Amino acid sequence: MIPMRALLTCAALCGAAPALAEGLPDFKEGDFTVKDYVFKSGESLPEVKIHYRTAGTLRRDAAGGAVNAVLLLQGNTGTGANWLRQSLADELYGPGQPLDAGQYFLIMPDALGRGGSSKPSDGLRAKFPHYRYHDMVDLQHRLVIDGLGINHLRLVLGSSLGCMHGWMWAELYPDMMDAMVGLSCQPVQISGRNWIMRRAAAEAIRHDPDWKDGNYDKPPSHYIYSAAGASVMTESPARIQEMAPTREAADALYEKRVAEAAKRDANDALYALESIMDYDPEPGLDRIKAKVLLINTEGDVANPPELGTVERGMKRVKDGRYVLIPTSDKTHGHFTHYYATVWKPYLAELLQALGPMKAAAK
Repeated sequence: MIPMRALLTCAALCGAAPALAEGLPDFKEGDFTVKDYVFKSGESLPEVKIHYRTAGTLRRDAAGGAVNAVLLLQGNTGTGANWLRQSLADELYGPGQPLDAGQYFLIMPDALGRGGSSKPSDGLRAKFPHYRYHDMVDLQHRLVIDGLGINHLRLVLGSSLGCMHGWMWAELYPDMMDAMVGLSCQPVQISGRNWIMRRAAAEAIRHDPDWKDGNYDKPPSHYIYSAAGASVMTESPARIQEMAPTREAADALYEKRVAEAAKRDANDALYALESIMDYDPEPGLDRIKAKVLLINTEGDVANPPELGTVERGMKRVKDGRYVLIPTSDKTHGHFTHYYATVWKPYLAELLQALGPMKAAAK
């Protein structure tokens, strides 16, 4: 959720995802294109592409409504393939597991600005429209409705960035889902330390001597050194200490993070950081009709439980539950959302509470 997640490498993920995908039934990838798209800012593009993955078989009731669709929304970096990480896939999609791919139809889009979806680094660079969260959610919605022909979702499950998008989905399309589960976020405007860290990361890019207003001749590189140091804030201090128990190991980890940061396009990173500016779900929380489950973790620097902001927001949710997972040897700070073994029992409870899915048409 916080900007230093930009340093999370997708190298291991990108290598493992294809192999994990092979084990999912009817796994497919595709692109959905929206023509003449107008962003909330008034800027427009002749076409915007959203890349996505699906697994499982979509089932419909006698009236044609989808009964088993699950939308999985990614975190701030990587792609929708984040949901194919071993620590998620091995715990969620197998027979009898909470999101058994033999029973559910799973949808994993790449968020706008990431992966195979349209982004500044595709060619427009600083001329790419300055998208915001409402644009991102609107394009996800168009993918589901127009691209996949799905008018109802059993579940929206999002982590970090995807968690925030989940709140927006539940408010903007209150009749479209049975449940929303969010991991590692808050249902309130980003402010305080969280926003200051984001602002600092954005300013580090803008003040890089090679920036040139986004029209750089060579990739800006100075900002990556501070970003690499800040990246360790997102993980549990205990897990970082395990990875770097000596000064030499810490130096090696830092140098690895610098190398990872250097692989990201600076325009993509800046646009992603600032896309959050319109996120403020709190005023509309009472519009939500879906059953809601929010799961955060102690030790999450992006969502410190002592703020009381989550409790304030959850009071306005008609059918909501908030779970705060205590720190343990299995938690990873903000990144606990990547480790389903920690939180999947709560997901299973919620799905059980929804009752059986509607019967599919014969």
